[in-house]
Amino acid sequence: MFKKFKTLFFVKSSLIFLYLALTLPIPFISGDNLKIFSIILFVFGFFLIIDFTSDFVQIYDEKIVYKTSFFSRIFGKKNWEILWEDINLIKSFPTSQGSKVHYFVTKKNQNYLVPQRLDNFEVFLLMVSKKTGLNLDEINYISPLWTYKLLTFLSIFMIIGEIIAFNI
Repeated sequence: MFKKFKTLFFVKSSLIFLYLALTLPIPFISGDNLKIFSIILFVFGFFLIIDFTSDFVQIYDEKIVYKTSFFSRIFGKKNWEILWEDINLIKSFPTSQGSKVHYFVTKKNQNYLVPQRLDNFEVFLLMVSKKTGLNLDEINYISPLWTYKLLTFLSIFMIIGEIIAFNI
């Protein structure tokens, strides 16, 4: 049996709505000879952004598994899995934005990024802590949740403005 953790809703929605806000006007302002092509690219891009935001983590009794989507793998993001017994420590590094990223470090000195944008993140951390015996009190979301919510709502307001401006 396993527990699945999907990408946080507001992370997905912020990226999807931002994509829509930035690209929705393109089919309407493109020339007649490029309209069909721009609509095809718009739809393809929409499916790509949904695919890119569909990563998830599964926790099993004996291992943790990170799964990426088809197109993410094409662009270089890899699936991985680690046996709990192979995790030696969790290493933290500061980011330029003032937060921290964390890596699982295995006994073979391999590093795997700890996913920090998951639904039920506290449950995820609790399960990882129980399985590894490591203290995870300092690990939190990579960015405050309000930033994703703000980006989602700003993107929605941009879309509303575009609809009003173009009388779609």
